[in-house]
Amino acid sequence: MTTEATLPATSASPTARQLWTRSRGIALAVVLLLVAAVAIAAVRSQARHGALDPRSADPYGSRAVAELLADRGVSTRVVTTLGAARAAAGPNTTLLVAVPDLLTHRQQTRLHSATAASGGRTVLVAAGSWSVERLVPGVTADPATSMGSTLAPGCALPEARRAGSADTGGIRYTTTHLDADSCYPSERLATLLRVPAASGDGDTVVLGAPDILYNKRLDEQGNASLALQLLGSRPHLVWYLPSLSDGPTADSGDQKTFLDLLPSGWLWGTLQLFIAAVLAAFWRARRFGRLVPEELPVAIRASETAEGRARLYRNANARDRAAAALRTTTRARLAPLVGVPAAQAHAPEALLPALSAHLHGDGQNLHPLLFGPPPGDDATLIALTDQLDALEREVRRS
Repeated sequence: MTTEATLPATSASPTARQLWTRSRGIALAVVLLLVAAVAIAAVRSQARHGALDPRSADPYGSRAVAELLADRGVSTRVVTTLGAARAAAGPNTTLLVAVPDLLTHRQQTRLHSATAASGGRTVLVAAGSWSVERLVPGVTADPATSMGSTLAPGCALPEARRAGSADTGGIRYTTTHLDADSCYPSERLATLLRVPAASGDGDTVVLGAPDILYNKRLDEQGNASLALQLLGSRPHLVWYLPSLSDGPTADSGDQKTFLDLLPSGWLWGTLQLFIAAVLAAFWRARRFGRLVPEELPVAIRASETAEGRARLYRNANARDRAAAALRTTTRARLAPLVGVPAAQAHAPEALLPALSAHLHGDGQNLHPLLFGPPPGDDATLIALTDQLDALEREVRRS
């Protein structure tokens, strides 16, 4: 009767307490990162409230510019729809588009058709590659932004020469218009462009960064002078604040995708996190190399080990491996009994003649027993085991 031995309660698997002890540092770090991210997001959301809004006195608002323009007789009116912006375009109006990249391609085309021959000035603030090529054909946004924020004029445009250095560093532009004024260059690419209209007195100003319009930056460098000159050339200023809700005139098939709405910094950050995760996986993954024996955490009897391995062989139907293990072990035990060196224990030409001489037989029936093919079924495997045991007993008795 066979009984299965029960292992002690001691296990190599870590307990829940051990897992918590090992991982609480990582968990605490993750919690702190999440709390810091929420706090930073909350602070930044408050600081950016009303960004580029001429009615906002927040650090990133533009109320100071509007009040200075009002002192010089320039009226400022805020519009939030494309229809109102197109209707306001005229020879006596400066139309400022605060966030051109929020407009769809269809909206950009319609806005350009309304401003191209209006005779007024259009100011595009930080127009990226999504919008600038449709709002100002012939102008292209460079993928790389300028390294510094404060730049020198570097052009003959009177407004720029009077203002001097200003914080225009941001998106950089190239143009095919030969009569365009390319100002505030960064590595020979302009961060401010003035493109005259094909006919009339109108023009379009492309500004690479909104810094000169912020309340907090207006008193730095020549920001105030440049902003007042660019926006005060006409008696009326229409400040267009595009929004995602301004969509009735947009074509349903021309909407931005989710990735288009994400800032580029988030995409780069996600890529960096992915690379860090891959590196961490390689760092923590199992190393490939030679096997290293380890001591078992508990003492296990040899019979239990043999029984467990036999069960594994049976579950995998590995009769060939089981038979090979039995024959190999038997040959290793028989070799010293008949005077064969251990190095030649598994060589038929050395072991079989020695066994035949020891047992006084021809040894022909020993070759299939010790070096034969694997058994085809479990019954044959059991018979092989019995025959090997009988052979070893006979050799030990002789």
